[in-house]
Amino acid sequence: MQTEADARIRSFKLRRGRVTPGQQRALDTLWHRYGVEWAPGALPEPAELFGRTAPLVLEVGFGMGETTAAMAAADPGRDVLAVDVHTPGVGALLAEVGRRGLGNVRVATGDGVDLLRALPPASLDELRVFFPDPWPKARHHKRRLVDAGFVALAAERLAAGGRLHVATDWEPYAEQVLEVVGADERFAVEGWTPRPAHRPVTRFERQGLAKGHRVRDVVGVRR
Repeated sequence: MQTEADARIRSFKLRRGRVTPGQQRALDTLWHRYGVEWAPGALPEPAELFGRTAPLVLEVGFGMGETTAAMAAADPGRDVLAVDVHTPGVGALLAEVGRRGLGNVRVATGDGVDLLRALPPASLDELRVFFPDPWPKARHHKRRLVDAGFVALAAERLAAGGRLHVATDWEPYAEQVLEVVGADERFAVEGWTPRPAHRPVTRFERQGLAKGHRVRDVVGVRR
């Protein structure tokens, strides 16, 4: 029988990427420490993953992980669960987390929407989506991650006062994000948010800026 996850259009396209020796070494030696084994509907409790109870951040799509690690290092009081589908990035983040000795980061692979759905209601302090694939062609807009359904799921998983933070350098996508977050009455959102000082400039952001793109941050606060 087809499940909801099977029927949903994926927001990502799996790409072959070369895993460097350093990334492979991190995958081989650090996954047992920082990696999360999970399946849809079978995610360990956050307290079990981190060995403590602390505010939880979920980051969906972390690229090569530099921003994830930097923000976690600067915010040791919160735990960060980061998920991505691309193996080189997973290896890179594991390597950086290991280098920094970050006990407040766990790394998962797979579909971030499935992982978000597997979390308990009102369990998140923040949900981050930084520079998701913009799928610029009109026929691909249905693949965009942040749509009304994603925002509704985010509202269910965020605790009161929790934040949905989306950043993109693709203006039409930014406008869509602002519209769908603003349309959900469970969120308070006041237009564009200046880039918070605590969010480092990402690799994808630098690429967008080099192309003359304007970077937009949208932050919705769960009522």
